[in-house]
Amino acid sequence: MISKYIKYKNRAIELRSEGNTYGEIISKIKIKIPKSTLSFWFDGLKLSQKAKSKLDEAIKNKTEIAHVAALKTIGEKRKKYLNEIKNRVAHLEKLKNNEDIAKIILAVLYLGEGGKTHRSSLMLGNSDPKVIKLFLGLLRKCYKIDEKKFRCTLQGRADQDVLKLEKFWSNTTGIPLSQFYKARIDLRTVGKKSKKPEYKGVCRIDYFSADIYNEIRQIIETICNAGH
Repeated sequence: MISKYIKYKNRAIELRSEGNTYGEIISKIKIKIPKSTLSFWFDGLKLSQKAKSKLDEAIKNKTEIAHVAALKTIGEKRKKYLNEIKNRVAHLEKLKNNEDIAKIILAVLYLGEGGKTHRSSLMLGNSDPKVIKLFLGLLRKCYKIDEKKFRCTLQGRADQDVLKLEKFWSNTTGIPLSQFYKARIDLRTVGKKSKKPEYKGVCRIDYFSADIYNEIRQIIETICNAGH
């Protein structure tokens, strides 16, 4: 049985010989010829180097476009997925308004990030501003704080502008520069350029209160022993 597309065969072969892709051939002929038919027609067709190069470049571009489209689709799906999770847990933010729950969050944060050797004060250091702000926000919410008892110490790299970083952390913490100890520089970084320009060093927070320290430690013990 003669294919109903047979009258387009010579034109299709001509276009293929010029280095056109299947999609381009179908577009130019303006008839949706099955790719299986085109493949049968082109079986054994020898292309010139110019046509082959053109075809290879077109296939490469098509592959790159498809890859970008796939990444976009994946990105959109992930964004939707993360938004669903965000909505699922959004109600938890209000729980911080409960002082007891806020103290538990503070204790768990301190268990993971805080210092345990100084029994007369709290100490927590981190390079992530969100962690530092969470710690200070909870501390100020849960306890009557004397702001003058705060001390900050910046631990940075040799190639960083210390004064600029101290101003950044002062704005982040709400602690004045007058309560900053002398910055500490990691000597291992001397002569080495930072690979992370967004890195702001490590901010160490000290707050002098044995009572608050001991209460947080007791909350930690209570939480850890729960269920035993």
